[in-house]
Amino acid sequence: MIAIGKFNTLTIVSKRDDDIYLDDGEGGEISLIDPIAGQEYPIGAKLDLFVYTDGSGQMIATSKTPLAQVDEVAYLKMVAHSHAGAFLDWGVPKDLLVPFSEQTCPMFTGRSYLVRLFLDEQNRIAGTMMLNDFIQDEAFYYKENQPVDIIIADFTDLGFKAIVDQKYWGVLYKNEVFQPLQRGQKLKAFIKKLRPDKRIDLILNLDKYGEKVDATSSKILAVLSQHNGYIAITDKSPPEMIYDTFGISKKIFKQSIGGLYKQRKIVIEDNGIRLLS
Repeated sequence: MIAIGKFNTLTIVSKRDDDIYLDDGEGGEISLIDPIAGQEYPIGAKLDLFVYTDGSGQMIATSKTPLAQVDEVAYLKMVAHSHAGAFLDWGVPKDLLVPFSEQTCPMFTGRSYLVRLFLDEQNRIAGTMMLNDFIQDEAFYYKENQPVDIIIADFTDLGFKAIVDQKYWGVLYKNEVFQPLQRGQKLKAFIKKLRPDKRIDLILNLDKYGEKVDATSSKILAVLSQHNGYIAITDKSPPEMIYDTFGISKKIFKQSIGGLYKQRKIVIEDNGIRLLS
C-alpha cells in the first residue's frame, strides 16, 4: 500500500511518450512528474520516490526530496496565501497548505514557521502549527548519553525548547550552550537525563571528562606561558568567556584548574590564575 507523504519503493510498469508510470499496488498507476535527465528508466526498475497528491487528490511521484515528510516537523517559509490559508515551500512542486484552522498566529509571506505535516480526512497533505497536539512532554525508554536528533523550536528563560526525534519536547539549558542557535535549526544532541516527571534534559556535547581535563590542563599551561604566566579567567568567569578561550564547558575548566592547583602548577587568585615557576 502506498504511503502518501512518504518515500516509497515503486516499480515502473509503463512508459508512454516521455511519461513514466509506476505501479500503485492496487491495479492503478502513479505518474512520475520529474524524471531525472539522463537516467535510464527501464520497465520493471524499482525507484525510491516521494509520493504526494495534487490538487484533485491524485497521487503523483517525484524524484525531489521534500524538506519534511508526513509526521515530521520542519521550519518552512510562507510563499503565498489564499482564502484557504497559507502556502509554504516544502521542496516539491505543490506548496504545502496550512489551513487557517491549523494556525496559532497570523502568518506572513516571506517568514518561516515550524509546522508538522499530516494527512487530512481526504488524504491530502497539510501542515499544522499546533505542535502540542502531536509532540509529547513525557518520554520513555531514553537513556543518559543516548544520541538524538533535535529541532530548535523556541527560546525560553531556561534556554532552548527543542523537538526530540520528532516526538518529544526537550530542553537545552542556556548555561550549557556555547554556540548561537536559531529556531528551526536541526542538530545532533544527547540525552543529559530523563527527569522524574519523564521530561527530557538535553546537552549538545558529551564531555569525556578524563581526556578533556588532561587536554584542557595542557592548554591552560600553554596559554599561561604565552601571557607572561597570568590570565584573567577563573572558575567564576562567565561560561561564554571560558568557552571562547578554551572551547570547553565551565565544568571541565573548573576540574582542570583544580587539578593544576593540587599539582602546585598554578595559583588561583581573585581575578585570574597565575603560573607557578
